[in-house]
Amino acid sequence: QVQLVESGGGLVQAGGSLRLSCAQSGSIFFIDTSNWYRQGQGKQRELVANITRGGTTYYADSVKGRFTLSRDNDKNTVYLQMNSLKPEDTAVYYCNTQSLLGPEYESWGQGTQVTVSS
Repeated sequence: QVQLVESGGGLVQAGGSLRLSCAQSGSIFFIDTSNWYRQGQGKQRELVANITRGGTTYYADSVKGRFTLSRDNDKNTVYLQMNSLKPEDTAVYYCNTQSLLGPEYESWGQGTQVTVSS
């Protein structure tokens, strides 16, 4: 199993930036994709961005051009750089991994709150 610890959330004004980190440990060799989800109050959890084992990235339309996902293999950490933040980006952000071994090995972090004030 993979253990995930997120950090970097906080309160920021609209237009500001934050960088979220997701430290990965455990069976990281079997990670297929690393994903960032978010869930706003009263909303469904949505996929924000992900990076595949091969390095291909995906971004939701709502964050494209503002968020950048990167990976530091030496530190076993995935980052989500969030720029030009908007109040609608306010949510709990979760790190998630999908495993090559199957869906039963999916892992979730505890979540980190991002609040963007107008």
